[in-house]
Amino acid sequence: MKGIEGTFEVLGAQTALSFFTTLDPDRIAHGYLFTGPAGVGKKTFGRRLGQSLLCETPKATLLGYCGACTGCTLFVAATHPDFVASEGTIRIGTEAGSALHDEELTARDLVRELSLRGYRSRFRVVLLGDVEFATHEAANALLKFFEEPPAGVVVVLTTAAPGSLLDTVRSRFVEIPFAPLPTADVEAALVRGGVDAAHARIAAAVSLGSITRARTVLDEDGSGLREASFEWFERAMRGEPADPSFLRLDDRSLSGAEKRGLVGELVELVRVALRDWAAASLAAGEATPLAADQRERIARIPARDPLATATLLGAVADVERVAASNVSAGLVVDYLRTVLTPR
Repeated sequence: MKGIEGTFEVLGAQTALSFFTTLDPDRIAHGYLFTGPAGVGKKTFGRRLGQSLLCETPKATLLGYCGACTGCTLFVAATHPDFVASEGTIRIGTEAGSALHDEELTARDLVRELSLRGYRSRFRVVLLGDVEFATHEAANALLKFFEEPPAGVVVVLTTAAPGSLLDTVRSRFVEIPFAPLPTADVEAALVRGGVDAAHARIAAAVSLGSITRARTVLDEDGSGLREASFEWFERAMRGEPADPSFLRLDDRSLSGAEKRGLVGELVELVRVALRDWAAASLAAGEATPLAADQRERIARIPARDPLATATLLGAVADVERVAASNVSAGLVVDYLRTVLTPR
């Protein structure tokens, strides 16, 4: 590997680091798709990659930036003319306008931005975080540009649900997976963010490798979702009515991506609860629980025979794969409830 010159601060992302440290600027592709759970550093890596490409200090490696040149100064100030960033749903739009650092980037804006070359830099970087297309028309409007953008344009998409993207979109990008972060990295990131060590350790232990999830556990509003998810899990496992209304799947103010995100949180918390329940059942309570605060709730759920327990663990893993596809959030919840309900 060529290594990294200058600064490049990311957590985890070993696959992405291994990939990009083998490249030089002449071999970079026109588009990359970063996939993986929420909160594992996909957008952060995309921004660090963008700053590396726009840094004006000469260096021998693709990754790395000086933090002091004009390019880096403009990037940090979010005013670099060659970096366009947006998050969330992309709609077709009515007319093209300026899309620079615009939270409401439309497909027509993107067509314009992808048609331009760099102003200050050899590169022009477009980062679409947590990307979702409102309609097939919005995605189709960009297919040509995703396939053959002008020289120097680099497009980075990030998503926790790659299956929700059209195959024709995915096929035009180099897909790079991001794995969950090591618990120690999540804990360290929380401490650097001002969380006291004791709370950081607890939140990291139940984070499943996601800084976003760890912060949700620490957040007062987020803890409501967590508590409701464990309650829903208990009721489903006991064969009782389990109301998913806390997920707000009927709320029209939420986008499809936001609803899938909430269901993704439910699925991952169910994995934590299921792991603790299975460990308590099969190890006679000797295993250390991931969710220690839910110990009493988990203990109320009747044990099942080892074969049924193993089958259930596999079935929930299958639900997780479905949740990362374009299946509607409501159907994922129904499927999960069916899997958990005792027969």
